[in-house]
Amino acid sequence: MTTPTRDHNALLSVIVPFLNESSVIDMLFDHLLPELGKLGVPYEIICVDNGSRDDSLGRLLAWRSGHPEIKVISLSRYFGKEAALSAGLDHAAGQAVILMDPDLQDPPELIPQFVAKWREGFDVVYATRRSSGIETRVRRRANALFYRLFNFVSEIPIPPNTGDFRLLDRRIVDILCSMPERARFLRALSTWVGFRSTAVMFDRPARPTGESKSTSLFLWGYALEAIMSSTTRPLRVWTYVGSSISGLALLAAIVIVLRTAIFGREVPGFASTIIAILLLSGFQLISIGVVAEYVGRIYREVQGRPLYVVDRTYGLESAARHDQQS
Repeated sequence: MTTPTRDHNALLSVIVPFLNESSVIDMLFDHLLPELGKLGVPYEIICVDNGSRDDSLGRLLAWRSGHPEIKVISLSRYFGKEAALSAGLDHAAGQAVILMDPDLQDPPELIPQFVAKWREGFDVVYATRRSSGIETRVRRRANALFYRLFNFVSEIPIPPNTGDFRLLDRRIVDILCSMPERARFLRALSTWVGFRSTAVMFDRPARPTGESKSTSLFLWGYALEAIMSSTTRPLRVWTYVGSSISGLALLAAIVIVLRTAIFGREVPGFASTIIAILLLSGFQLISIGVVAEYVGRIYREVQGRPLYVVDRTYGLESAARHDQQS
């Protein structure tokens, strides 16, 4: 395999989404700017304000006033994390693009390792957690369960214990920006694209200040969206479930008929019938719910609405590629 030649002076883009993160903005730039400065390459930091209700936008603009390499996109409201990251990708101009969270649980100190791996010829460099800064044991187990479940049902598995913190080569970014779907899970999409990828291992630190916006309800919805947007296997599962139940029902009917014909025993009565009806009704409702989730996503895709709406940009062109395509 031929290793692509990477320009050591190529522009580097860093995309950071913000939602009510005013308390961590100063600490983020205090860590991020020195690490980027060590690389000795031109860079831009694209900050996407995702409808924050605190003074995150004001803090970002204050930092931009002294650092023109910081560029800001203000969305008209909250559109979700995937939409905010997509807005950053649509506006990024770098030959290498880094996605990261602002809470310093994605350590900026890993960026030089990302860039070094990219220069070696890797198109995707993702951070894999050896240990997690997630506070509770329940949250850690839920996180591990999500990756096991996702990789079980998905045609294209994603690396376990990885988040959005990663570097993408320009050609990966161009492909992602050309994808028209609104239901997005960028971790899976960047894996689906293919090309050479590698991991950088790290111990995820605890959040230094503030509280995570990822409540249990949010994480449940995010996991459901990730699975439904990445695979149709949950639909196929119910074909197998239905076939299995039908087979068991047929076997039970044969046993009952034979037992009645040979031994003269009566067919079991009311209680067993009600249990069977309730069980089958539950399976039917679940299967209808799974189908409804996919139908709802089809409806959103057919509507063709933009993935996000930009209110204002600072230091960037106002029209993103995705807006133009939509």
